[in-house]
Amino acid sequence: MTLKNSILNEDRCKKLNSILSERGFARIIEAHNGLSGLIGNNASITIENGSKEEFDGLWISSLTDSAARGNPDVELFDFHARLNTIHEIAEVTNKPIIVDGDTGRDFTYFEYMVKKLERAGVSAIIIEDKIFPKRNSLDAGSKQDQEEPERFAMKIKRGKEATISKEFMVIARIESLIAGKGLDDALKRARIYLQAGVDGIMIHSKSKDPQDIFQFAEKYQEICTELGIKRPLISVPTAYNTVSEKELKAKGFNVVIHANHLLRAADKAMKNVCHNILINNRSFEVDPYCSSVKEIFSMVGSDDIKAKDAKEFKSKGKVIILAAGDNDDLSPSIPCSMLSLGDKTILGHQTEMLKNVGLTDITVVRGFAKDQINLPNLKYYDNDNYVETHMLHSLMLATEEMEEGFLVNYGDVIFDQNVVNKAINASEDIVIVVDNSYRFHKHEVEKSLALIRTDKKNNVRDISGTDKNKVLSIGTKMEKNLAQYEFIGMIKFSKEGAENLRKVYQDCKEKGVGTFHEAESLQKAKITDMLQEMIDRGFKVSFVEAHKGWMEVHSQKDYEIAKEMINNNLENN
Repeated sequence: MTLKNSILNEDRCKKLNSILSERGFARIIEAHNGLSGLIGNNASITIENGSKEEFDGLWISSLTDSAARGNPDVELFDFHARLNTIHEIAEVTNKPIIVDGDTGRDFTYFEYMVKKLERAGVSAIIIEDKIFPKRNSLDAGSKQDQEEPERFAMKIKRGKEATISKEFMVIARIESLIAGKGLDDALKRARIYLQAGVDGIMIHSKSKDPQDIFQFAEKYQEICTELGIKRPLISVPTAYNTVSEKELKAKGFNVVIHANHLLRAADKAMKNVCHNILINNRSFEVDPYCSSVKEIFSMVGSDDIKAKDAKEFKSKGKVIILAAGDNDDLSPSIPCSMLSLGDKTILGHQTEMLKNVGLTDITVVRGFAKDQINLPNLKYYDNDNYVETHMLHSLMLATEEMEEGFLVNYGDVIFDQNVVNKAINASEDIVIVVDNSYRFHKHEVEKSLALIRTDKKNNVRDISGTDKNKVLSIGTKMEKNLAQYEFIGMIKFSKEGAENLRKVYQDCKEKGVGTFHEAESLQKAKITDMLQEMIDRGFKVSFVEAHKGWMEVHSQKDYEIAKEMINNNLENN
């Protein structure tokens, strides 16, 4: 659920009354579950003058609540079952809620219904003046038996007496036009219900011609004037839907309820999708009819969670630096991470940048000349078999450090804190840092680059507004003309990403795989091999771009350039 729409129950309960007092009119849309509630609550458009049009509240209909459960609308469900839907919608929305209470059943039942709804933050209940168990008003051929108006008025009175706040509204739904009893009967009932203390009247009709309800509205205003009161009038224009809200407002209506449209739209769309999947024997053709998974994630609050997770990563996330290998090109006796750059070692520069952004829990996996890697306040794991293994094996020695998510960095890469921030602020579960400048490095590349192919098209400006950051393939044997980026040796795993990494690695280990992507075995695999394995299994690996502020120290020439970069604070690479 999304936390953006949080509201206190007592504040929500007051909202409908406030809207009607301030503006005299409210537009309401039906909702039948949490998702439809979110859609109706958040729907808005901007019109020509720059102002917004949106719905003022939500209608929880017994028809759509029943139909969503696959049942007819005949008051089958105990009200406690209805409350589950009401709570589900209330949890994710912040607009006033009007509940369809069917007939309200008997007096005592209705009293408890009112109390539970008021406590749940509902703004109003509408009950229809029919005999329990009712039949749906729009169901052609169904018998519509109305309650005696005096008895129904007593039910209204008992419901009002059960309320605590002045804001909770009990509204009577008059079914005379549905039952074929005509305008005079509807007006007679309206007068009786108003005298019983009802907070509003809903006049219902299944005729496509709105003249009856227009006539009712005119006479209703006369009754209110005669009684010296003003109570809102509610319309549900399902049958007479060519009439605009502006027309209804001009005729004296204060609330318009679009009572079942989200469920009906979902029903038609789902049937269409099922039909097309069956015809085409696949789901590709229905993509245009479906919201993307990303849109759904965003609507229900997943993006908010990931954004908070990124912030929390700084306090909980750990760092694993892989510094187990040797490098004869640089030094036959000193680990690369312990080479001096100015007043610090490479590892010293790395830990300084990490601590500058709040990452203080740092682990180093060492191997070659491990006793020389001994900076204080760091954790250490030893890969004593570093000659026969590669970086993936080194990484998985530090599995205990992965539980809350972690950042992994190669021990021969220097970077500034902007690069680290790009990684840890990304919201996705597995994020690698990439650079496209490998095509025009100042220094010669004397090693196999870990190249990246993504879903981002080269030299094409994206105007879709979508986030193109998915890695399609990664490896050192990729042809350069197929790649767009180089992997710089930094990866962020969220808590979920880290869990998936451990599971996939354990699965590969238990299966005893032979060659593993570009490696001759799992033991000698690089991290890029594992990333490709996860991509092949359907896990999303994302990327963020860093065009400066980092460098890999692989050769003597790199080392000299790195010294120069450190002197320039890594700004001019």
